[in-house]
Amino acid sequence: MQTSSPFRAAVIGGGPAGLMAAEVMAEAGLAVTLFERMPSLARKFLIAGRGGLNITHAEPLEAFLARYGTAAEWLAPYLREFPPEAVRDWCQGLGQSTFVGSSGRVFPEVMKASPLLRAWIRRLEGLGVKFVTRAEWAGWDERGHLRFADGTSFATDAVVLALGGASWPRLGSTGGWTALLPDIEIAPLRPANCGFRLGWSGHFSAKFGGTPLKRIALTCGGMTVPGELMITKDGIEGGAIYAVSALAREMIARDGAATLQIDLRPDVSREALAAKLAGGGSESLSTRLRKQAGLSPVAIGLVQEARHAGSAAPLVDLIKSLPLRLLAPAGLARAISTAGGISLAELDKHLMLRRHPGVFVAGEMLDWEAPTGGYLLQACLALGRAAGRGVLSWKDSRPGNR
Repeated sequence: MQTSSPFRAAVIGGGPAGLMAAEVMAEAGLAVTLFERMPSLARKFLIAGRGGLNITHAEPLEAFLARYGTAAEWLAPYLREFPPEAVRDWCQGLGQSTFVGSSGRVFPEVMKASPLLRAWIRRLEGLGVKFVTRAEWAGWDERGHLRFADGTSFATDAVVLALGGASWPRLGSTGGWTALLPDIEIAPLRPANCGFRLGWSGHFSAKFGGTPLKRIALTCGGMTVPGELMITKDGIEGGAIYAVSALAREMIARDGAATLQIDLRPDVSREALAAKLAGGGSESLSTRLRKQAGLSPVAIGLVQEARHAGSAAPLVDLIKSLPLRLLAPAGLARAISTAGGISLAELDKHLMLRRHPGVFVAGEMLDWEAPTGGYLLQACLALGRAAGRGVLSWKDSRPGNR
């Protein structure tokens, strides 16, 4: 009796989406080989977890889904299939308990990414997943086999591409995969959750570059976000600007620049601040801003920067609504994540490329974006799981496997 050949599955990319796809397929009994171009797995995942791995968010699911903006509708089925509660259970299954922080963000008890990754790799190895590092995917050869930059090839029945976006390229995701899919519609890769460039004066840049601006509220296009910023030598970055980065980026693309406002004392009303500033007598501007307004040196520097640039607004207005003109996103190399990617129209419901049967995609390669706060990692895990399940459906649909 003739027996069918074993089904061969591959994953290209060793980040969270690729690892999750490998786990789903290996748990179903498939022989899985995962290829990673870097010397080790999940480098961006490890870097993201250095200050505390924010793995998901505990807010109600409907509010959670809304965080994905224009991609929320098509992402919703995958996120509902693997919601935040399931991610926490998955972490627990790897021996990593989680807790909910005061902001609703979910972290492993140990806070770090490395224990979770080590446990995850042990699980995958136990399931028989083979890892091949320093393997740079270079497309397909004339036989339809996966081809690699070192000249080797690999025959496979299905492959999950989980190659990431193009942010933090030194960690492995360069966006070079776009050239390997010339027949696929791909929205341009753009920085998301990113900083922006401004036209600081040389004096301000030299004095305050690298200084945090704390306890402020930032408004952009009607959206107000409390938090912190970091002054860079040529602009700003940090949590508050990341939260409005998609909006600011689109404003710049449309208008050539985006103007936002910063409330340097959101804890004090305009009226109370005006009363405080009425005193001060003959004190210098810097002293008044420090003593009466309670501003930090960098906040004082921002007010003085605006006045030196020609602003004639009353002092209280500059403190409560300091205008900043953003000139351009800071660039992909420093962005936390990537917007753009493979168009939804190119995919079936199982995340398979319609033009390439047996080729599935997951993670940041797809055209979506989300704010920080656990939403990015949550979606990568859910999409990796969906792509892995898609391979299983593809396998079952093949002649001889029904």
